[in-house]
Amino acid sequence: MESAYDIQKIIELLPHRYPFLLVDRVIEMVPDDKVTALKNVTINEPFFQGHFPGQPVMPGVLIIEALAQVGGLLAFESGTGDNRGKLIYFMGMDKVRFRKPVVPGDQLILEAKIINLRSKAAKMSGTARVDNRLVAEAELMASFGERI
Repeated sequence: MESAYDIQKIIELLPHRYPFLLVDRVIEMVPDDKVTALKNVTINEPFFQGHFPGQPVMPGVLIIEALAQVGGLLAFESGTGDNRGKLIYFMGMDKVRFRKPVVPGDQLILEAKIINLRSKAAKMSGTARVDNRLVAEAELMASFGERI
């Protein structure tokens, strides 16, 4: 089943809120396979005040966080019924590479694909693109956990 999610659906699924919600829309969701989403990068983002004045660049760690949030959506929609209502915690990242800077006005297209999905954890590959050019990539791990 393929579907798209607006911001209201994303807010239902992710616990993140402004200024840390880094996904604006899910373009395509294929549970147990992949998700494609977007993040509009604007000069109004609070991190641009200090990163860097006069030369705004989106911090790489936030690009990876955006990928992790997209991966969390995929893991949530792909998980077993036992995982409904649980939080998805970002556990780790491997093979992280940044290829090009992301600046205000860019639209990040974020894609995550499942590598391995188990009842309590997921491993995914993620890519971030701007204008169809790779800007970042990583392997991401997440676990399903209880709300604290």
